Amino acid sequence: MTALAILGCILLVGLVVFQMARINEMIKRIKGEEAAAEQSTNTTAWALLAFVIVFLSAAIYSAYHYKNHMLGYGPLVPASEHGGYIDKLFNVTLLATGIVFVITHILLFYFAWKYRYKKGRKALYMPHDNKLEVIWTAAPAVVMAYLVINGLVVWNKVMQDVMPKEDHVEIEVTGMQFAWILRYPGLDGKLGARDFKKISATNDLGQDWHDPKNWDDFKPDEIVLPKGKKVRVRITSRDVLHSFYLPHFRVKMDAVPGLPTYFVFTPSMTTEEYKNNLKKYPEWNVPADPADPQGKKKWEAFTFELACAELCGDSHFAMRRAVRIVTPEQYDAWVKSQQSYYLANVRGKEDDPNLGKKLSIDAAVKQDSSAAKPAETPAEAPGDSTKTE
Repeated sequence: MTALAILGCILLVGLVVFQMARINEMIKRIKGEEAAAEQSTNTTAWALLAFVIVFLSAAIYSAYHYKNHMLGYGPLVPASEHGGYIDKLFNVTLLATGIVFVITHILLFYFAWKYRYKKGRKALYMPHDNKLEVIWTAAPAVVMAYLVINGLVVWNKVMQDVMPKEDHVEIEVTGMQFAWILRYPGLDGKLGARDFKKISATNDLGQDWHDPKNWDDFKPDEIVLPKGKKVRVRITSRDVLHSFYLPHFRVKMDAVPGLPTYFVFTPSMTTEEYKNNLKKYPEWNVPADPADPQGKKKWEAFTFELACAELCGDSHFAMRRAVRIVTPEQYDAWVKSQQSYYLANVRGKEDDPNLGKKLSIDAAVKQDSSAAKPAETPAEAPGDSTKTE
């Protein structure tokens, strides 16, 4: 039904244009070709002048009206330490291109109005002007040089890798159609080795279970990071091009099959701190779900998110993960509460290459289990099943 209505509108517009063309032809016959042409150009010139006034006014008004919904303005400040550099770079570029945009459109439509057809007017023939050509070549060159150099300075600041032995959190994010696979190191703080030849139904990343660093790695359903601590994200892809995008942190890096990339950033605000900033603005104090006016407000339902910024297939829209920023103490407690993927899904099963072998992580798990249990009575002590040999 909607398609039929759209088709009807298109046909109606076409009919109106056709009828206007016929009326214009009739006017030409009545008034004469030259008089009709002058009237037509006058009408068009004034219409163009009115259009540019309405267009620029609407563009400026809409940008101001929706500023609190755009990244970098209102409450949507960067939630990372480097985000301010990115926003400043965008603002400088927007200022330069915005000035050019406004001036060129005013001149474009003004010239169409000023130099419209008039009887007896002669055109000025100006085949060459050295001064004019120097101006319109040098001015853009200077602006472009500044934007490029400024961009390189920001790039070098933002893309610095972690220094050797620098305290940081390292995680791994792998894109696949149509999901993100998250991997964190366990208490050893190290991610284990991978081999794509080892990918299977129970090993979606091809982790090498002979590598002890893999034994305590875990795969959560959300990204949880500590505020104020540097984070290094390893970014990979299992199939096609994806793009790791954290808009509120001004983080974006392509995930390329066979070519690991990375991004280093430091979260500067917890999720709760960001929410408290959002609730100061009226745009974020409306119901998150219009169908449920009594439900949560937009600021209450807000969460940081990981999205895919590369069109990767039919379900590209589904590649989202929640991101939660917490205090360092909360982060440490969260890491300790996570369960090793190897121990929960592989250890002791037929696809475990270490089946029948004693591993150091088994003893560590027994010690943790023993420490977590309440003290037993003397009568129960001889039967302690958590004692390691």
